[in-house]
Amino acid sequence: MKVATKVPALVGEHEGMALSDLRLNVHLAQVNVARPQSDLNSPAMTEFVFALETVNRLAEVSPGFVWRLRSAESHGATLADGLFVNLSLWESYQALHQFVYRSRHAPYLRHRARWFEPASKPSTALWWVSGGQQPTVDEALRRLSHLQAHGPTPQAFSLRRRFEPDGRTVQRGKPDVLW
Repeated sequence: MKVATKVPALVGEHEGMALSDLRLNVHLAQVNVARPQSDLNSPAMTEFVFALETVNRLAEVSPGFVWRLRSAESHGATLADGLFVNLSLWESYQALHQFVYRSRHAPYLRHRARWFEPASKPSTALWWVSGGQQPTVDEALRRLSHLQAHGPTPQAFSLRRRFEPDGRTVQRGKPDVLW
């Protein structure tokens, strides 16, 4: 994975817009990666592969879901450089959080060690995209590399240290603005 030297920020694209207007024109992109312990067609991965369709359908009907990267592979997973890549867009962090941690997706997350090798940290990156934009796997991996190399910035941030679309830090202990 190459580390990007510069990743464009959404902030400059919308300079001068009121935050309320900006929120209507952006989505939260998320990428997470994991290295499977075995080939996805192996018996060790059967439970995970079997659950993919169910979890993907659950995401697609979840409030705040916008888009996800789809795979043409029969198992439904997107692989890049041996990594499982999950890439999606959400209306807000709250919507993403609700799906990841409070829906029927959560038990699968708790059991990820069954299917994936321990991850280098961080293995998840978030960033804001203009409405209608669908990030590519290459862009997502560049954002993750940026986060790993530079820590959280408006260009790529973590679940624990987030940024508003205008680049302001979301204050810990205060709820994000509900959009």
